[in-house]
Amino acid sequence: MRRTTVRRTAVAATAVSLALLVSACGGSGKSEKDEPKDKASSSAPAAPSGKGASQAELEKLVLTDADVPGRKVTEATAADLATAKGVSTDKAECKPLVDAMSLRSGGSPAATVIRKVLPPAPSAAPGASDEDKMKAGLGALGGTITSDTLGSYGDAKAAGEVIAALKKSGADCAGGFTLVAGSDKTKFTKVAPADLSTGDEAVAFTLGMDLDGKAGTTHLVAVRKGATVATFYALSLTGQAEQPKAVVDAQVKKLG
Repeated sequence: MRRTTVRRTAVAATAVSLALLVSACGGSGKSEKDEPKDKASSSAPAAPSGKGASQAELEKLVLTDADVPGRKVTEATAADLATAKGVSTDKAECKPLVDAMSLRSGGSPAATVIRKVLPPAPSAAPGASDEDKMKAGLGALGGTITSDTLGSYGDAKAAGEVIAALKKSGADCAGGFTLVAGSDKTKFTKVAPADLSTGDEAVAFTLGMDLDGKAGTTHLVAVRKGATVATFYALSLTGQAEQPKAVVDAQVKKLG
């Protein structure tokens, strides 16, 4: 893959920073500061359905390594959040989509928790050469990397408005939009509805993007469970991501 394509893929998929993409080659990409505050198990209690979860409750409800065997879950770093904060779009009606793609929960959440889920890393066979080990590490870059953002709202109605805004934005921006990150601009060529039925209500899109003339695909999913909205954005450095169904299913199950 050309370096330019790799760069544009990383920029276009700003929900996961370049630091994360590099960490997929083998390093954890985390510092002590980034370690999860509460390594809760998948048996964590679900948030009350009639009201929004507190920050502490969200920390227990978000995915951990134990919930997605074979994958690595990390916290969003300050660099990730700084990059995401500067992302915008050329069309106001596409802002809800871009917010969801950029680690930002829609509306006015009372609490937010963000995680990044790396794909299963291919491993070299025992006794493999250094070259084969490097190839195995680079192979991880072809997997789908997913951001998982939980937003807690005052009640189910407020959370439902976030889903409704995303549905409208997806319809309004079906013909595409431009994502702006600093001096970089990436053209998303289409936003198409995707099949997904889970939680109390859900919306999913497959997004096409132009990677220097090559067609790329990313996926956006949002699920409401009570007064909590889980938003997922999936990408791959190859430009061809898969819908993160396993990650979505694991998070929805943990929400109860």
